[in-house]
Amino acid sequence: MTLDHIFFNLPTLALAANNSVLTNLTAIVNQILNGISNVLFFSISGMPLIVLWLVCGSLFFTFRMNFINIWGFRHAIDIALGKYEQPNQNGEISSFQALSTALSAGVGLGSIGGVAFAISIGGPGAALWMTLAGLLAMSSKFVECTLAQKYRVVRPDGTIAGGPMYYLSAGLAEMGYQKLGKIVSLLFCIFAIAGSFGGSSMFQANQSFEVMASVVPWLINRGWVYGLIMVGLVTLVIIGGIQRIGLVAGTIVPVMCGIYILTSLWILIVNFSSIPSAIETIVTEAFSPQAVEGGLIGVLVQGLRRSTFTNEAGIGSSAIAHAAARTEEPVREGIIALLEPFIVTVVICNMTSLVIVITGVYKNSEFAEFGGAEMTAAAFGTVISWFPILLAISVFFFAFSTMISWSYYGEICWDYLFGSRTLIVYKILFLITIFIGAVANPEAVINFSDSMLFSMGLPNLFGAYFLCSKVATELKDYMERLNSGKIVTVTQSS
Repeated sequence: MTLDHIFFNLPTLALAANNSVLTNLTAIVNQILNGISNVLFFSISGMPLIVLWLVCGSLFFTFRMNFINIWGFRHAIDIALGKYEQPNQNGEISSFQALSTALSAGVGLGSIGGVAFAISIGGPGAALWMTLAGLLAMSSKFVECTLAQKYRVVRPDGTIAGGPMYYLSAGLAEMGYQKLGKIVSLLFCIFAIAGSFGGSSMFQANQSFEVMASVVPWLINRGWVYGLIMVGLVTLVIIGGIQRIGLVAGTIVPVMCGIYILTSLWILIVNFSSIPSAIETIVTEAFSPQAVEGGLIGVLVQGLRRSTFTNEAGIGSSAIAHAAARTEEPVREGIIALLEPFIVTVVICNMTSLVIVITGVYKNSEFAEFGGAEMTAAAFGTVISWFPILLAISVFFFAFSTMISWSYYGEICWDYLFGSRTLIVYKILFLITIFIGAVANPEAVINFSDSMLFSMGLPNLFGAYFLCSKVATELKDYMERLNSGKIVTVTQSS
């Protein structure tokens, strides 16, 4: 080969070298992610103990709080509508912005791609177990977000720091378990930082890329391009802190939820006559699954696992956002927080499930190789050809909003461990994992994401069990004042 030949073929040789490096990097990343997942996500008789731990926590808090997930629902709607908003109280964002920020972390691709994965692996019956777990999860969300408000720290500059690491350390110290509180707080922060890298940046970048590539073929084999775009956009938002994150999330989430719900409703209306049979299929296969690995346990595990991943109840993540809300009533913030599992799991996940089951893509050999958000896109495309484009837009913004919310979660935990001077290190690492997620293998990313997020539930629920009596006392006091008229709405106070 002559020098002239080498010179004129440098672009081709450089591209080949680049592809080789990316291929090797992707293989190494996939091996690491699978290894971590195998260590953390252990199970007995097919049931992952961490999933059982979170579900039992939800069940316990539901009884301990006297079914707050049911009778507190109406009051939660009133709070979300701003009837009790007090702008002059301590906090950085409104309760609605806190709700939107937490929702943006949950109403991400877990509600779109995660549901499809659950059905593709566990069958349609997984949807029923997702719904039941979501209803119970409302109680866990109430407890952890109430605690986050109760034990939050207002810094000298007016900014707020709060979340499980604060209520675990301070709350357990009040009970005489100071050393234990420090240990579980440190564990939570470590898992949360890893979770922000996996469950948000990696998973969201990975699944949103799969959908975008299905409608923009040029992106195929160019995950690095998509990763760089996402990195740039996320950077523009996270440099503004929780106030900018809350503002962006409060704008994006309602619009994207609306678009996704309306699109799903159209598909359900077009196939209205098939809805009863789809519901029957979901209920029947929840107890008598057909051709599902692991039988009943397999479909149960998939439903519970994906429910936890979508609403994040019990892992303490959204408590970090709700700690920053402007309110002096911890219970009030906990009550508005219980809406999250209902919106994410009971409403949006069920709409996704019905669309997938009605269109039959989960059992169609043509879509057998699809998984996650890509399967949902295929279901949308069976009704109107351009619906996948609309879904892709929603997926992009869902992923984006989830990333910016989780960047804040991880940032608060990093600050708790290492101090604010090193936050730039965290932000750089967070942005790098977004890029890695766009080029990594989907299955490896999902396993790693689940492992990191679920691990947060170990220290969080452990401490919440100790502190739930404090929450019950706060709840009783709040409801007595509310029912007696001592707590008034904005209209009444004016």
